[in-house]
Amino acid sequence: MRAMQLKEIGPVDDQDRLQNVDLPDPVAGPGQVRIQVSVCGVCHTDLHEIEGELELPRLPLVPGHQAVGVVDQVGEGVATGMMGQRVGVAWLHETCDDCRFCRAGDENLCRDARFTGFDADGGYAEFMLAPVDFVYPLPEGFPDLQAAPLLCAGIIGYRALNCSAIRPGGTLGLYGFGASAHVAIQVARHRGCRCFVFTRSAGHQALARELGADWVGSAQEAPPSKLDAAINFAPAGSLVRHALEHMERGGTVALAGIYVDRIPELDYGTHLYYEKRICSVTASTREDGHALMRLAAEIPIYTQVATYPLERINDALRDVKHSRVDGAAVIQVER
Repeated sequence: MRAMQLKEIGPVDDQDRLQNVDLPDPVAGPGQVRIQVSVCGVCHTDLHEIEGELELPRLPLVPGHQAVGVVDQVGEGVATGMMGQRVGVAWLHETCDDCRFCRAGDENLCRDARFTGFDADGGYAEFMLAPVDFVYPLPEGFPDLQAAPLLCAGIIGYRALNCSAIRPGGTLGLYGFGASAHVAIQVARHRGCRCFVFTRSAGHQALARELGADWVGSAQEAPPSKLDAAINFAPAGSLVRHALEHMERGGTVALAGIYVDRIPELDYGTHLYYEKRICSVTASTREDGHALMRLAAEIPIYTQVATYPLERINDALRDVKHSRVDGAAVIQVER
């Protein structure tokens, strides 16, 4: 099979980090399905892996964790009725299912969790494997291209909204407006929230207005009123301080990224007193994913995508890094 494989970490601007290779077709093992990949979304997490901000468990590796495709092979113990089903694969690849976190419904905190395109080869390939219990049936009415961003950008945005504790009708700040935020704003608006978007990109500002933002500006600007909650989608720790400065008493800043650089020193009275909170968002649970899929069909959620062929994944990564994509970048695996 064709795949885009990472063999050595480093900046994506220096060279094409993912190499076009020919690998043996994977074979589904017990409890697994093999998926013939149609599309795979590009995520900032891929950049953090490739550029070395996340320590990888192994190399070489095929990244990609927002894959959509059709089950074309099932392993032992998997119902043959899965054959031919269209499914999605997300970041959470599998968990132990037995630790105290898994038993409590907090499987995203499982110490033995494994992740797609990180511990296991992902979706930047013609085929991939996944445990049958960790794939998602996709809602009708979402073409593959529009479904892909829901599988990480969407799920993480949904969990971040819940972690922010924003209430219906509250005022939500969104810092950064990439793939995840452009889904999260639609869920927040569906809940009746006012949404203030902080982003430098003119294209991202235009998309935010199109999706119903009540105010759009840069992080250095003061919003029209205090925030009841905020989500930081950018890997910039400095934005945490900005969000807290504009936060109402009792408000929460949720950090949606898997990586954030240094958070500047905070002043207790200005930034944290009056029960202001900072909450990290760690992966997601399968229930988050299933809940989002139901909601995506109900709203319905619109995803704006820019498409690239598999061989141009390095161009897509550079465009995502430099905020040249309005919405989500999605790789098409053509045969």
